[in-house]
Order: sequence, then C-alpha cells, then structure tokens
Amino acid sequence: MTDLSAVKAALRGQAIELPSWAFANSGTRFKVFGQPGVPRTAHEKIADAAQVHRYTGIAPSVALHIPWDTVDDYAELAAYARDQGVRVGTVNANVFQDDDFKLGSVTNPDPGIRAKALDHLFACIDVMDATGSADLKLWFADGTNYPGQDDVRARQDRLAEALEAVRDRLGPDQRMLLEYKLFEPAFYTTDVPDWGTAYAHCLKLGDQAQVVVDTGHHAPGTNIEFIVAFLLREHKLGAFDFNSRFYADDDLMVGAADPFQLFRIMYEVVRGGGFDPAENIAFMLDQCHNIEAKIPAQIRSVLNAQEATAKALLVDGDALGDAQRAGDVLGANAVLMDAYNTDVRPLLAELREEDGRDPDPMAAFARSGYMEAIAAERIGGQQAGWGA
Repeated sequence: MTDLSAVKAALRGQAIELPSWAFANSGTRFKVFGQPGVPRTAHEKIADAAQVHRYTGIAPSVALHIPWDTVDDYAELAAYARDQGVRVGTVNANVFQDDDFKLGSVTNPDPGIRAKALDHLFACIDVMDATGSADLKLWFADGTNYPGQDDVRARQDRLAEALEAVRDRLGPDQRMLLEYKLFEPAFYTTDVPDWGTAYAHCLKLGDQAQVVVDTGHHAPGTNIEFIVAFLLREHKLGAFDFNSRFYADDDLMVGAADPFQLFRIMYEVVRGGGFDPAENIAFMLDQCHNIEAKIPAQIRSVLNAQEATAKALLVDGDALGDAQRAGDVLGANAVLMDAYNTDVRPLLAELREEDGRDPDPMAAFARSGYMEAIAAERIGGQQAGWGA
C-alpha cells in the first residue's frame, strides 16, 4: 500500500518554474490576440507569476528570456521577485530573432555572426551572475532548409566549439541546459534535432551540461517517457519544458492533449529518483497562451502537472515489481492504471488546506479580483509579447 504521508511530503517538495513570456501576448504565425491587463515590463510579468505561486504553492521561480526581459538593473529585478514571494530562475538565451541569425547563430557559416551569438550567450551568463540564477537554457533554431545549403558536419563542429566556450564561461555552481527540437524553423536539417544529439554534446561537455526535454519537441509517436528514463539513468536529465502538442510544437497547457502521457512521464521521474535534490532537475513550463487568460492558464497547467505527479506517486511499487518479475503483463499494467484512474483532487485539496491555502486555486484566484485590477491599472505603454 502507498504511504499517503510520504506522497504528501513529496508533493510539498515539488516546484514548477513559470516562464515570464507566458504572461505576455502570444499567438500563432497568423495572429497575436491582445488581452487587457497583459504585462508591459519584466516586473509586471513577475508580479503575475507570483499570483500563480500564491494560489498553488508550487511555482516559486520565474524564468527570464533575454532580450525579452531586459532591464537596466538585474539585481534589482531579482530583489523585486523576492519581495513578490518568488525568485528568478533559469535564464533563456535568444539567438533566433535577430536578422543576422537567418542562417544560424552559433553554427552560422559567418564567423562574425557566430561571435555575435556567443557574445549574447556570455551576456546571459552575466544576467545569471546578477540574479543568482544557476541555469542557462540554450535552444538553437539553427539548421538548414535545403540540401547542400551548408556543411552539416561543419555545423556540428561550430556548435561544439560554442558550447565549450559557454561551459568555460560558467561559474562553478552554474550549468547549461541544452534543448532539442525536431524541426522548425529549419526544415531540412536541425542542428540539435533530438535527445541523442543533445546528449552526445552534453556528454563531452561534462557535469555542467545537461539535456532539456521539451514535451512538445518530438516526432509523433515518440516514447518520451523512455527518453526520460534513459537520461535519468545517465544523470543527464537537467530540465523539462512542460507543454502539450497535438501536431507539432503547439505549446499548449501541459496535460491538455494527453494527460496519460504526462502521468507516464512523471512515473518515470518518480521511478528514476528525479525528485531527489541531488538530481537537480528543473521542472519548467514553456507555453503560449493564445486564446485563454494568461494567469488562470498557468495555474491550470501547474495543477495538471501536480495531479499527474500525485498519481505517479500513488503507484504501488512493490505490487508493480512483483508483477513485472512474475511476467504478469496485465497485472503490471493494472497497477499503473489503478494509480492513473485515481481521483487525486480530494488529496490535493486536503494538502492545500493543511498548508493554509484555498483548496481550489482556480476559484480562489477568480475571486481575488486581480485580473480586473490589472486590466484597470495597466493602461498605456506597450504590452509585452513575442520579442518584448
């Protein structure tokens, strides 16, 4: 039988990082839909993120995206975050929106452009130093659209050279998290297209380089939980970017498309010791709220991740192990399904009440009047969005 007190203790230790950009206006390639009250500054993004933590209790940090979240004084921004009850988390580099990066950033055939990209990555480490952030997340849109466009092997050499330079610039308590993506915006070859490529580079870079698994960045049918299990086994899983996808990199709320997949992923995290502080895995959201209100969407996404985790923690490991060793295929599957089919909402509501929070975070936030207040207050200025 599963010890519910141990389940609650594990859930109290859960932390999910919020993306600052999720609170800004975002959309598809065709349209960005503006909303009232959307943040205009990095400070307002952090204030909104703090609301999510206030009502869920498990979202204590906010990831920055540079230059989207550029400020004059990053130490002051970090202090503001602490005053709001959260902290600055991962710093995300952006080497995909400058015109110079049309043919790539760190893998560009032009050495001058490669140097420009590397300078930006170094500047992001400066932001980490100023805010106390330990993690630099790297995603490269680099790749090619046509056969023969560039030397595929040479691009890997350039990538390795840049990653080594970044590793050497990091402080002793900092690390780099390398993200991969199957395709887009490069459609013929992508320089970091899959977990194997990311893993191979990180393996050579040592302990300060680990892989990010974005749950929307895989080919259809990919067994993401296998990737999670493998990387955990090798101690090379550094972070998640949680979202949902129906077709490609849709960046929808995590658990929206396939909650059973999220459960399976979280089971492998539990099974592989991924909640052990020694593994230092950053559980982050990376989402794009196009038609839904930003703050409630982040609350709902955090709750989806929490519910999947609770179900994963309820798996009877002893019973599952017995069935597996006996070759009882259906019995083993039934153990997992029993946990997945458990309604954990009463357990989570009880946990929140014990911790002095409202048992229903969505309803509590709706009653708070915060959305109405920011819609009235944030008049004028430029709403934040892609590229801001």
